[in-house]
Amino acid sequence: MRLHLVDGTYELYRAHYSPRPGTTAPDGRDVKATAGVMDSLLALLHDETEAVTHVAVAFDNPIRSFRNALFAGYKGDEGVPPELRAQFDLVEQAVEALGVRVWSMKDHEADDALATAAARWAGEVEQVRLLTPDKDLGQCVRGQHVVQVDRRQQKVMDADAVKAKLGVAPESVPDLLALMGDDADGIPGLPGFGAKGAATVLQAYGHLEAIPDSAAEWTAKPRGADKLAATLKAHREDARLYRTLATLVKDAPLPGTASLQDLEWKGVPEARFKAFCEGLGLKSLQRRPKRWAA
Repeated sequence: MRLHLVDGTYELYRAHYSPRPGTTAPDGRDVKATAGVMDSLLALLHDETEAVTHVAVAFDNPIRSFRNALFAGYKGDEGVPPELRAQFDLVEQAVEALGVRVWSMKDHEADDALATAAARWAGEVEQVRLLTPDKDLGQCVRGQHVVQVDRRQQKVMDADAVKAKLGVAPESVPDLLALMGDDADGIPGLPGFGAKGAATVLQAYGHLEAIPDSAAEWTAKPRGADKLAATLKAHREDARLYRTLATLVKDAPLPGTASLQDLEWKGVPEARFKAFCEGLGLKSLQRRPKRWAA
């Protein structure tokens, strides 16, 4: 038995910006992204190689969290296309109509929900599969037991793959993002630290606290080590804050979920699903499910 944890916000954005034709509901609403998410999840639920039995989808709704109070530059709702923002509630209803557990995150983020669930139930399943390409989730990967799955590129990343891609072990990913920054989340990083230089230092020291102030003491010497060391010495507090922003919470609330049993997928509830599709004019989707709930 495996546990599938899906980053719904990523799926929503991917569907919105995909080249697939637009979809308009009978009342004139743009529902392209919602229809795309439903189509994507049905493909996952039908995939015999994934063999989905327990699954949840987490959404940022809104795209703000406790991190915005810690750092003004952290990502928020600014710049979200209005036709996409209007589907945040709708897509959650769509996923529920598939019979799949939805976690609508308010003060925490979808990534926190995935990290919490992975930590909570990893010991009860053969494997946890984190369905998102977001490098933040690399910190949750554990050997081949908790893995990250990029469905678009059809790649599965275990701990070795995370290290090969990012240059650091999973437990050092928040430190890496603190130094190099993460544009997607509004984390600026420290001046001069790129991915390669940050990874080189962290390969030697693991975490920010272990890195000496003086480059003369560094056992790993990336290009421009003296300047990087001086920058880190002057901005350690900033780096610690950025690491806090990049560190996923493992005790976030998971609405409606007391145990792993609450995540069991028993099939698509036929009446609810067909009524939802009918309301949005998604006639072709009505015929897609291969397994109806008893």
